[in-house]
Amino acid sequence: MNRKYHFIAIGGVGMSGLAKCLLEQGYDVSGSDISESKYVMKLKELGAKVYIGHAKGNVPKNSTVIVSSAIREDNPELIQAKALKCIIYHRSDLLAEISRNDKTFIGFAGTHGKTTTSGFASYILSKAGFKPSYVVGGIIPELETNAIFDTGNHFIAEMDESDGTLVKYRPDIAVINNLEADHLDFYKKGLESVLETFQKFLSNLKPNAKILINNDNPGNLKLKGYDFITFGLDSAEYMAQNVEFHNGYTTFDITHNDEPLLDNVKIQLPGIHNVYNTLAVVVACRESGVDINKLKEPIFSFTGMGRRFQKVLNIGDVPIYDDYAHHPTEIKATLSAMKSFTGRHIVAVFQPHRYTRLKSLWDDFKLAIASADRVIITDVYAASEDPIEGINSEKFASEIDKAEYVSGSISDVAKKILPTIGNNDVVIGLGAGTITNLAKSLKSAKEEIS
Repeated sequence: MNRKYHFIAIGGVGMSGLAKCLLEQGYDVSGSDISESKYVMKLKELGAKVYIGHAKGNVPKNSTVIVSSAIREDNPELIQAKALKCIIYHRSDLLAEISRNDKTFIGFAGTHGKTTTSGFASYILSKAGFKPSYVVGGIIPELETNAIFDTGNHFIAEMDESDGTLVKYRPDIAVINNLEADHLDFYKKGLESVLETFQKFLSNLKPNAKILINNDNPGNLKLKGYDFITFGLDSAEYMAQNVEFHNGYTTFDITHNDEPLLDNVKIQLPGIHNVYNTLAVVVACRESGVDINKLKEPIFSFTGMGRRFQKVLNIGDVPIYDDYAHHPTEIKATLSAMKSFTGRHIVAVFQPHRYTRLKSLWDDFKLAIASADRVIITDVYAASEDPIEGINSEKFASEIDKAEYVSGSISDVAKKILPTIGNNDVVIGLGAGTITNLAKSLKSAKEEIS
């Protein structure tokens, strides 16, 4: 590996994690971003040189330049990197390179749950004293970081399939949570295209790699040609049984080939999808050689990842939650988990993410969001896409009972809906874009009228 790296847009959660791993291994790291952020500040504290704003003069000679799929060809730093004949890596190339070490690489993949399962595994192994290295797509509560390069025998990473770069990774243990049609701007044939990428990914693995799949997911069952280690609730090698939901926690037992393996597992995370997430993590740890009896306490103390059913604050007596859910299955799972708020009126504020996704999954989104007691639809977060004629939030809201369209920025939305929120409500913002600012905007709107 080169000793000098420059990141274009270093402040994102994925890019900053990679930069942090390099800094902790003694590499020379620089980068740029359009604004300061908590990630940028942390990198500066670790010794990175970070410029605010993109300019060709930021790019060091003889450096390896790291980009993401979001960096356009007309970016001045990318143009300069090519002029200087720098090595240019996509961030997936760098993650693949970092993962090639003497540690056991556990990679989490699939349409949903990658951030939660990779963060969960990193958390429990850290708390149990195994000192893992990891790069995940969100801040891990209590550990207060998204990446570290430590001295233990495990390397854990979230493997993104959204742009096909999944095929670059060769984990020792590959975990596939689930497979559905998503990222339809890239996967033009829907699930068929997704499966093609995952089959290629599997074909590139080492001969002795272990492949763990959720056996209850129909998409996973379409994968062919490999000896899978299965987990699930219905019929699998590893199973969660005797699942019971309580007020504030869930309990279950884990069996292996119908023999008891771990009794009375207790988690704080709500919803059946988090039983699957826990099972995926425990099985991955066990298959890597970890004594899972040492994990029960940290399993219960894990409170979830940032932006995954995350309670942000209270407005008076009303709790405000934030969730990254931007696919119908994720929204359905989150709203199902919210049914634990007995006596509360669920207000879902949904910001559709990308016109292509909204168009392709229109009816699925309608069914998923309709389980809330009240639905507020904001303008589409385009994520650099151009609008599609006939695909917009106002039309979408008009086709859903209990739904209303509220236009403008998230700050505008907060000001408009604040007077309509009652003391018995619970509010959740859903989406991958600026909807994450909903709680802060509601707080600001409340302060303005106080």
